[in-house]
Amino acid sequence: MPVVRDLRVLLRFRNFRRLLAVRLLSQSADGVYQVALATYVVFSPEGQTTPGAIASAMAVLLLPYSLIGPFAGVLLDRWPRRQVFLYGNLLRAALACCTALLLLSSVPAWAFYASALCVTAVNRFVLAGLSAALPRVVDTDRLVVANSLSPTAGTLAATAGGGLALSMQLLTDGSDAAVILLGAVLYLLSALTSLTLPRGLLGPDEDLHHVRLREALTTTARGLVAGLRHLAERKDAARALAAITVIRFCYGALTVMVLMLCRYAWSDSESDGLTLLGLALGASAAGYFVAAAITPWAVGRLGRYGWMAVCAGAAALLEPALGLPFAPTPMLAAAFVLGLVTQGTKIATDTEVQTSVDDSFRGRIFSLYDVLFNVAFVAAAALSALALPADGRSVLVVVVVAVLYALVSVAMFRRRHISLALQRARIKE
Repeated sequence: MPVVRDLRVLLRFRNFRRLLAVRLLSQSADGVYQVALATYVVFSPEGQTTPGAIASAMAVLLLPYSLIGPFAGVLLDRWPRRQVFLYGNLLRAALACCTALLLLSSVPAWAFYASALCVTAVNRFVLAGLSAALPRVVDTDRLVVANSLSPTAGTLAATAGGGLALSMQLLTDGSDAAVILLGAVLYLLSALTSLTLPRGLLGPDEDLHHVRLREALTTTARGLVAGLRHLAERKDAARALAAITVIRFCYGALTVMVLMLCRYAWSDSESDGLTLLGLALGASAAGYFVAAAITPWAVGRLGRYGWMAVCAGAAALLEPALGLPFAPTPMLAAAFVLGLVTQGTKIATDTEVQTSVDDSFRGRIFSLYDVLFNVAFVAAAALSALALPADGRSVLVVVVVAVLYALVSVAMFRRRHISLALQRARIKE
């Protein structure tokens, strides 16, 4: 297989192997930590889980990516990147231990969330640093392949870490503290692995001139505003981003609903609920991978807007058909469909933004994209907290989400029709 062959070639680079090991250990720890946080909020036997608590947990997990992300690069271009991996993962290991101690103590909820927020905030620097360091460990000819395989391997590691956390939850009778300590161990191993890389190898170059930090941060903020103006001039990219924002919102609302169903409607015990949650996450992940496999073919046949329209239209039809019974088996099928739809739309949106936005603005637009993607998910969780009953069974949420999917589908079909008409007109000229 080409992927296996490419990976074998990359693994011949010793420092690439070491950097990849740092990524795999770090992101597997992320998976463990995030699942531990989610299961503590959703399946804690000490209290009654509410959609509001779930929304708070999602804000802790996702908002640091959006708020810190655009500015992380300014600091990463000043700090030795290997030291970012070393001290960042050591800091996260220490903070994870503090979080575990908070779980074992009677402390206010805000203290627990503050600790978790610090752990996820540091993650933005580590992930950005891993991407920035990649050109230092492979040659230029193999950089595109490395950019494809390395993040994918990290996502698989995070998924595996989440599965490991769920398994450990079942084996330890739901001990969230023990699971978080496992994440701390993995963070520590990632920090120690970073020491195998030479300190100066990963950059940045010390002899480069750096503007003052305040000026750099101000320039970044102005750059984001300029990116918004540029996006307003690129209607196709703006429409694609609007579509993926709505679809991400829908996915977030349904995620909260499934969490509540697993907790109260479908299970009589914590272990049963965790098992169902694991199956739902697995079904959604399978949809993501199927989308990655079929989207290039589908876009080739239907075009980017056509494929986005089909994805949203399929969700509009299948989501209420599978979701309204509020039964586990149809809902697991719905999780697969929604994973496929969300990732398929995202891949098409990524391509649209990459091809229709000027290269000099591309980084800023993707930073804005990241903000929209995560804020939409958190906003959906917050609004779901107002609409969902205690057991998660809400016809209103299912119907509203289906309508939103349908509106996106209609808008994308119209845009595809207009694009085809413009192409035919150009051919006639």
